[in-house]
Amino acid sequence: MSTPLGYVALVLHAHLPFVRHPESDFVLEEEWLYEAITETYIPLLHVFEGLKRDGIDFKITMSMTPPLVSMLRDPLLQDRYDEHLAKLEELAQKEVDSNEHNGHLKYLAEYYVKEFAATRKTWERHDRDLIGAFKGFLDSNNLEIITCGATHGYLPLMKMYPEAVWSQIRVACEHYEENFGRAPKGIWLPECAYYEGLERMLADAGLRYFLTDGHGILYARPRPRYGNYAPIFTETGVAAFGRDHESSQQVWSSMVGYPGAPEYREFYKDLGWDADYDYIKPYIMPNGQRKNIGIKYHKITSKTGGEKALYDPYWAKEKASDHAANFMYNRQQQVSNLAGMMKRPPLVVSPYDAELFGHWWYEGPWFIDFLFRKSWYDQGTYGMTHLADYLRAQPTQQVCRPSQSSWGYKGFHEYWLNETNAWVYPHLHKGAERMIELARMEPEDELQWRALNQAAREILLAQSSDWAFIMRTGTMVPYAIRRTRSHLVRFHKLYDDLQERKVDSGWLEKVETMDNIFPSINYRTYRPL
Repeated sequence: MSTPLGYVALVLHAHLPFVRHPESDFVLEEEWLYEAITETYIPLLHVFEGLKRDGIDFKITMSMTPPLVSMLRDPLLQDRYDEHLAKLEELAQKEVDSNEHNGHLKYLAEYYVKEFAATRKTWERHDRDLIGAFKGFLDSNNLEIITCGATHGYLPLMKMYPEAVWSQIRVACEHYEENFGRAPKGIWLPECAYYEGLERMLADAGLRYFLTDGHGILYARPRPRYGNYAPIFTETGVAAFGRDHESSQQVWSSMVGYPGAPEYREFYKDLGWDADYDYIKPYIMPNGQRKNIGIKYHKITSKTGGEKALYDPYWAKEKASDHAANFMYNRQQQVSNLAGMMKRPPLVVSPYDAELFGHWWYEGPWFIDFLFRKSWYDQGTYGMTHLADYLRAQPTQQVCRPSQSSWGYKGFHEYWLNETNAWVYPHLHKGAERMIELARMEPEDELQWRALNQAAREILLAQSSDWAFIMRTGTMVPYAIRRTRSHLVRFHKLYDDLQERKVDSGWLEKVETMDNIFPSINYRTYRPL
């Protein structure tokens, strides 16, 4: 490939909240992880392995958040995923047998049998360590893995407590280094939410760049000469990359974007709800409630309702190829137009939630595979790059101050601060104040040291932006409320026990077992900066 006119950077945000319940045999929310492993993370590994095998030097950026990394490396959750996958394999085989005389359904059931077998093979080939598998592509410089906030805390709503913001950043960087053997170069700001001055902490943590929403760059001071099509440097030297709205909307929008095509698999029509109750009962919730299983037989067909036609992976894959070609064509036009106006290679940054690819949009991993192959073989206008490589090649950029922003509804903080979730913030602020106070303590013994570290874990877990987000979306709200309250209750008990110098060792051990994220945390990270 000759020198391209510009570059496209595909950025995937791989994140799930920390959901782990050793105290229960079954918690539905744990299945968020199992579904993502089956439908997103292992399919992405298959794409990367196939590209590498075929000599395509692909470049992609992924954030892997500390909660997700912790869960993927947790032996309890690995064991439970084993059981989850075994049930899927058993049910898919049962479906083949029970649809012996229904050609299309049998074809689909056999397709799922093969898919789950391939998932099992990859899971076992990597000894259940998907983080190690992704690290292999980090080591080969095909994949740039970046970090995020320690528990995805919404940083602009914590800025009155700089110690709390610093802890989200510092703990995340330390956790990354423990798992990937090197310091992270970049960070996906949780919810792409930025406030002025945050870059100073990012620089102090050794981070070289961050991602924010497009309007955070467009309304920077002074206005960037190249808009979102080149990173800007903040006054601290940390670079900021802005999201390109055009390429983002083409993919993520179910209304005008690719995922709404009638050939694609229908997410909301699932065997767990459609099958005969007695037949499906062993595969749904222990209390007998139905749930999504992950075996889906229908395609979107129509956006206006009505009968759904049966899905066909063959034609869905063809459509994914068409959409990848269309995305490539649009980026060629975009980069060609920009290159004529800019004095440097333009960069189109296209960031998405990783779970869009495979989980919500089943054909998404095929789309990524086709896009990299077509970009490699069928055009010479742009090169696929990851953010670290682009910065290395273009070390001089305009210096600006980004504008406060997020990628949420209306572009600021409203989605995480509104009538559904505003009640949590006085409690989170009180917790942050108390944690900063605890950080000044010097432990008298090992028990107090453990209690102080556990207090830091509990306040971090309570700060997760996922809980406020869920309260706003209106799905799984009782769980989000329970999680926020339970972490705050545990934190305040630890605070009271430490103040009274009476730590309950049995209770502490139980809580350490449940909320075991960040085993190497040091509570002193909350000391005043």
